[in-house]
Amino acid sequence: MATIKDVARLAGVSVATVSRVINDSPKASEA
Repeated sequence: MATIKDVARLAGVSVATVSRVINDSPKASEA
């Protein structure tokens, strides 16, 4: 299973961004 760090690195975004998306934060928007 990929870690948040793996996902962030592959997606080219920060760990915080991945965390917000996973937690369905309203601050996260689809690119």
